[in-house]
Amino acid sequence: MDRLLKFVPPALREPAETLLTGSGEGARSGRGALAAFTVRIASAVLAFLTQIFLARWMGAFEFGVFSYGWVWIIVLGSLVSAGFATSVVRFLPEYRERENWDLFRGFLRTGRAIAFGVGAVAAILAALIVHRWAGIVEPVYLLPLSLALISLPAYGLTDFQDGVGRSQGWIDLALIPPYILRPILLFVFIGIAYALAHPPGAATAALALVIACWLTALTQYLAQRLRFGGRVPKVKPAYAVPLWVRTSLPLLMIDGFTLFILNLDVLLLEFLRIPPDRIGIYFAALKTISLIAFVHFSISAVAMPRFAALHARGETREIGRFLARMQKWCFWPSALGAVVLLALGKPLLWLFGAEFVAAYPVMFILAVGLLARAAAGPAQNLLAVSGHQDKAAMILFATLLINGGLGLALIPRFGIEGAATAIAAAFVFEALATILLTRRFFPATDKGATSWYRP
Repeated sequence: MDRLLKFVPPALREPAETLLTGSGEGARSGRGALAAFTVRIASAVLAFLTQIFLARWMGAFEFGVFSYGWVWIIVLGSLVSAGFATSVVRFLPEYRERENWDLFRGFLRTGRAIAFGVGAVAAILAALIVHRWAGIVEPVYLLPLSLALISLPAYGLTDFQDGVGRSQGWIDLALIPPYILRPILLFVFIGIAYALAHPPGAATAALALVIACWLTALTQYLAQRLRFGGRVPKVKPAYAVPLWVRTSLPLLMIDGFTLFILNLDVLLLEFLRIPPDRIGIYFAALKTISLIAFVHFSISAVAMPRFAALHARGETREIGRFLARMQKWCFWPSALGAVVLLALGKPLLWLFGAEFVAAYPVMFILAVGLLARAAAGPAQNLLAVSGHQDKAAMILFATLLINGGLGLALIPRFGIEGAATAIAAAFVFEALATILLTRRFFPATDKGATSWYRP
C-alpha cells in the first residue's frame, strides 16, 4: 500500500490513504463517492459517445434544435418533483433510524404521486403555452419541444427515485437508470431511426427521448420496489404532508435556481436568436468540459445523507471536518480532469464534427467556473439539509441574476464566448459565497481536516 501511495500526488495522498485504508464513516463516504463517480464516469462515456453520434447523424443544426428541447426537459423535469427529490434524502433516513415505517411508506407514495402528477400537468401547460403564444419559441423548435414534453412525468419520477436510492445508499438504483440506462436507450432508438431513414431530425430524436425516459422510469420503479420488499415492514402509510411541503418548497427553490443557472446559457442563446448550429457547437463544448463536474456530483451524492445524519445528532464540528475532507476530494481530481480535457479539447470536439472545433476557447472559460464550484465541494448540499436552505437559495438567486445579467450583456456582442463568460463568473460568485457561509456555521478546527483553501 505504501508503494502504491508513492505514485499519488502529495495533494491527494492524505485523502487517498484514508479512502483505501480507513474504516470510519468518512472513509466509507469516500468509497461511496468513488462508487458514484465510477457510475458517472461510465455514464459520461456513454453520454459523450451518444452526443458524438447524434451530432454526426443529425448535423449541427438539428443537433442544436434537439439540444434546446432537451435542456428544457432537464430544467422542467427536475422541478416537477417539487423539492421532494431532495427532501427525501432528509426524511427517509430519519424515518428509517426511528423505525417510523408508516411515515416512510407515506413519504414514498406522496413523492411519487407529486413527481408524476405535477410532471403531467406541467407537460400539458407547457405545450399549450408554446402553441398558443406565437413567438415564444422559433417555429423550428416547436414540434421537437412538443414531443419532448411527453417525457416530463417519467423524467420527474426518475428524478424522485434517484433521491430515494441515494437516501438508502443504493448508488446502483439511484444512478444507473438515469445515467446509464437512459442514454443507452436513447442511443439505441435514434440508431434504429438512423438505420431506417437517415438523417434523423430533431423531432425523431425527441420521440426517441420520450420512449427512453418512460422505459427508464418504469424499470427503476420496479427495481426499487423489489428491493424495498423485504426491508420495509408492510404497514399502513401515514402522512405528514404539511411538514413535507414546508421542507420541500425551499429545496425546490434551490433546485430551481441551480437548474436555471446550469442551463440558462443555452436558453439565452436561443432567446437572443443565436443560430441553432452555433448552439449545437456550444452545447458540445459545454458537455465535453463538464465531464469534470461528475467528481462534484459523486461527492455530493454520498455527502448529503451524511450531512443530514450529523446535523440530526448536532455534531457541528464533525460536519466542518467532514466538509473539509470532501472539498479536498472534490477539487484536486477536478483540477486534474480539467487539465486532461483541455489538453485533448480539440481532438474531442473534432469527434462531433470539424465545425465543432471552433468552440475550443469556450472550454477554457467554462473550466474556470467549474473548478470554482469544485473548490466549494458539497457545501451547498450541507446548507440545504442543515436548516440554512433559505440562505442557500438567496446565494443561488443572486448567482442566477449574475448569470442572466451578464448573459444578456455579453451574448449579443461575443456570442457563445459571452455565454461561457457569464456562467463562469456566476459560478465563481456562487462558490465564494457558499464557502464563506459554510465556514461561518461549520468551522473545521483540527489541522488534519483542513480543506484546500484553509491555511
